[in-house]
Amino acid sequence: MRYRFLLALATACAGAVPLSLPANWPAWRGPSGDGTTAEARFPLHWSAKENVRWRVNLPDRGNSTPVVWDNHVFVTQAIDRTHQRLVLAFDRETGRQLWQAGTFGEPREETHQDNPYAAASPVTDGERVVVTFGSAGVWAFDFEGGILWTRSLGPQRHEWGYSSSPVLHGDRVYVYHGPGEGSKLVALNKRNGRVAWEVLLPEPVPTVRFDGFQGRLPGIIGTFSTPLVVPAGDHHELILAFPESVRAYAPETGRELWRDPGLNPLVYTSPVPVGDAVLAMGGFFGSSLLVRTGGHGDVSRTHRVWHEVRARKNRLGSAVVFDGRAYVFNMEGLMECLDVATGRQLWEERLKGPGPAGGSWSSPTLVGDRIYAVNKSGDTFVLRASPNFEVMATNSIAEPINASPAMSRGDIFLRTWEGLWCLTDRDGLAAR
Repeated sequence: MRYRFLLALATACAGAVPLSLPANWPAWRGPSGDGTTAEARFPLHWSAKENVRWRVNLPDRGNSTPVVWDNHVFVTQAIDRTHQRLVLAFDRETGRQLWQAGTFGEPREETHQDNPYAAASPVTDGERVVVTFGSAGVWAFDFEGGILWTRSLGPQRHEWGYSSSPVLHGDRVYVYHGPGEGSKLVALNKRNGRVAWEVLLPEPVPTVRFDGFQGRLPGIIGTFSTPLVVPAGDHHELILAFPESVRAYAPETGRELWRDPGLNPLVYTSPVPVGDAVLAMGGFFGSSLLVRTGGHGDVSRTHRVWHEVRARKNRLGSAVVFDGRAYVFNMEGLMECLDVATGRQLWEERLKGPGPAGGSWSSPTLVGDRIYAVNKSGDTFVLRASPNFEVMATNSIAEPINASPAMSRGDIFLRTWEGLWCLTDRDGLAAR
């Protein structure tokens, strides 16, 4: 059984390509939800002046990642002083703002000082743009900025706010509305916003902790994970990394299919597909595991491949996987390389850029055998996705950033706390 899994894992990691059209980056982690693109050529070098197609100012801080569809770039934006939660649309060729739309007069809510409101990224299918604004609800807009529908999911309250992004699959929009009291997983009709099903997800109260909180009970609890839809044999599974477990649900009904109770009570990262398995990681020096899909009930004894009880590092960004190896850029500014089949760390190295803040809240992006990883100072490191540590380039735009890179038609889109950037290859080497 383990031999067959490892063979399937090696085959999947070596040759997997996204099924969606590579020209678009329609969601937080791209067309396949795993931080990868099938395109191969993007800029290797840039600066605040070199290989910049355009840059536009943004009205306030923000952590969400842009999404791109054809000639449109969308980004969520909160404006704190006016209590607005917005979607901004830009022309991808010029950076000209096309429109903004959203809600006004929203009350202040509790959140982390470095996690501004509207932290969740948009998602689009080319006809509609769907966003979630926490307590302000889920909103769908057309490509002209018209409101198609809105859906209130109730209050969202957590001392660190929210960041889970909506996911489109088929005719449904899947939203994790949390963390905090009243957390739920909801499926909405993408055309009218009607609730197809919802599952209440009361957060556990831990009696023991192996993560960074240790003896401080119950400590902060919650997940900031974005759901993932993956094929599993003759069906699909909707997977969410949740406090103390990773769980799979039937996308059609919301019925729980299986769970692996191996995570810690605080989860930052999103699950990553790896062949017929998913890689899930806890936050704040928490646990991690690899579990095969397709199970029933508690699968910790039947489908779990490996389990790390307590991580060596504080992982907030989600991993990318290439050729049987997972790469994670953690909050301390260390890039880790793990053997996916065993969880064993192959190496870790500190990524040093010119900026003062070397840590990272961003998730890396994989292009061919290149990894693009961004730190909080706006330094982007391009690494070779190899068994050995190799930095190919270090590029700085010198603006604070917590968002992840978006890649489309040879252009790289970076959202900072000050602006939105479109980076390109002026020598014409990038695929268009």
